[in-house]
Order: sequence, then C-alpha cells, then structure tokens
Amino acid sequence: KENKKRKRTEEVEKVSEDQCSSVVREPPVKTKKARKKELSKAEKKLANRESALERADEEEEQKLFQSKAKQKKGASHAITKSVVNSDTGTAVKQQQKKKVADETVNRRTVFVGNLPVNCTVQALKSLFKGYGQIKSIRFRSLVPAEDTLSKKLAAIKHKVHPNAKFVNAYVVFKEECDAIKALNENGTEIASGFHIRVDIASKTSSHDNKRSVFLGNLSYDIGDDAVREHFSVCGGVVAVRIVRDRKTGLGKGFGYVLFENTDAVHLALKLNDSLLMGRKIRVKRCGEKWKAPQKSPDGSRAPKDRVDTTLKNKRRSDDSFVGEKAVPLKKSTKPKRLKTIPRNKAGKNE
Repeated sequence: KENKKRKRTEEVEKVSEDQCSSVVREPPVKTKKARKKELSKAEKKLANRESALERADEEEEQKLFQSKAKQKKGASHAITKSVVNSDTGTAVKQQQKKKVADETVNRRTVFVGNLPVNCTVQALKSLFKGYGQIKSIRFRSLVPAEDTLSKKLAAIKHKVHPNAKFVNAYVVFKEECDAIKALNENGTEIASGFHIRVDIASKTSSHDNKRSVFLGNLSYDIGDDAVREHFSVCGGVVAVRIVRDRKTGLGKGFGYVLFENTDAVHLALKLNDSLLMGRKIRVKRCGEKWKAPQKSPDGSRAPKDRVDTTLKNKRRSDDSFVGEKAVPLKKSTKPKRLKTIPRNKAGKNE
C-alpha cells in the first residue's frame, strides 16, 4: 500500500512539474516568435529599400549607357558626314579637274567641217602639219552603211552609207598656238565643191551674231557650198553651218551663215523668200524670233474685235431673235364640272 501511495505521489509531482515547466517555457517561445516576426518586417523594409536603390542604380546606368550610345551615334554620323562630304568634295574636285582638262584639250583641238566622205587621215595631216605637231585625228558624223556597224568601224573599214556626202573631223594639236594658226585654212577648197569650215572646238569660242544670219526652210539634202554660192553675192562668207541629224546625216531644215562684216547681213536679209533648190528660204538676224504672217481679215480667221462682237450678240439671244413668237394658251380659272348622267341611261347601263 505504501508503495502504491508513493507511486501516486510521484506521478502527481511529475504532472505538477510538467505543468509548471510548460507554464514557464511557453512565454519565452512566444517572445521568440514575436521577435522573428518583427525581424521579418524590418528585413522586408530593408529589402524594399535595397531593391529601390538597386533599381535607381540600374536606371542611372541605363541612362548613362543610352547617352553614351547617342554620343557614339552622333560621332559616327559626323564621321560618315565628313566622309561623305570628303567624298563629294573629292568627286567635285575630280569633275572640275576633268572639265579643266577637257577645256585645255578643246583649246588645242580644231573642228573641220564639210569634208568629203573619201577624205583620209593622211590628207588632213598633209593639210595641217605645217602649223604644228598633230597628236590625233578622228572623224565624226559618219553614217554607217549597215545598222550593225558602229561609226568607228565604219570609219576604219570605210563602209559609209552611199547617200552620205559630208564628214566632220577633229584635229588635236600639241600646242594651243598651233590650233589658232590652223584657223587660216577656214574656207579653203579641199576638193571640188567642198569648202571646209575650221573652228576651235572649245565652248568659249564666241560666235558673232551681228555678222551672222539664220536660215530656215532649207532642203534636207542641201550642201554647204550651195548656201555659200547663194549668199556670196552679199559679201565675203566666212563659214556656213547646216544643222544635221547625227544618225542619218541629213539636214534638219535650218542653218547659219557667218559673213566677214555686218554690211553683208543687210544685203542677206533682202534674200528672204528667195528660191534655193526649189524652196523659199527664210532669212533673219540671229537672235530674232520668227513671227508667223498674219492672215488678212478677208480670210477665214476673223479679227478679235469681230469675235468679241459675235460673242456678245450670241449672248443676247432675245434681242437678236427674228420671227414670230408663239402665243401661249391662257389657262381657264373656272373649276371643271362633273358630267351628270340621266337616271334612265344609268339604269340601262346597269
């Protein structure tokens, strides 16, 4: 029995100890949990602050990177612009150099026109070699015998169209003074019926309009010598130029005559409407515009005053009306009465 009592007392004591221990241990556990919760909130705040700072740093870095990229783009664009400008500048300089070079070559080049088709390089060399050293001679305005042949091959093989009668050439001298001396051959008869025209090929060579005359309504197959003979009565003819088609070699119907003095121009203007190869040619000063001859009032075209009056008369159709006008019928204002049908007839109809 005593042992049982002791066991019971021991059990009771253990239970009480357990309860006391549980009561004592619970508060520190709760404080720990609260501390953990408080620490987590602070950590969250710190984490938020750190993330915000990191974001701000990233944004600043992005802005710096973008600004650097823009600066690089601007620098590259400026470099490309400078390169393009330098390229264009070099291209312009090259073009200017080419123009200057071409101009210097043209000053040393002599144009020889109205040459016969059978003219050769040797014949031209023998004609111009006395004025200085010749660098090159090339023929132009050739009409090939076949469409497949080029002008260069036609000149080399002498295969020219049978209807072609005239050829032009360019003679390039070594010195400019030699080309100026070669102008003395202008107007010389190189063959029967072929008086050559010699001029400097440079564009700066001035053409005196005061000593020139424009010709119109010329025949397409006319030659320079025919024009020269027609206007030789007026005075000394320096040069005759007929504008021709490059492909066919035929004339375009107009040309120019250059005289030695201005007095010959006054005499040449009197040859207006004169016959040359069966056509009435038109002669006028260079620079003047051609005015079409006005038709007489008796012709089909009426003057402006008459046209205006006719238009005004057309607008006034009521005044210009001739004849009797129809009188419109007057409408009766009385109301229409309905027809009455007698009863007997109405019954019959039924």
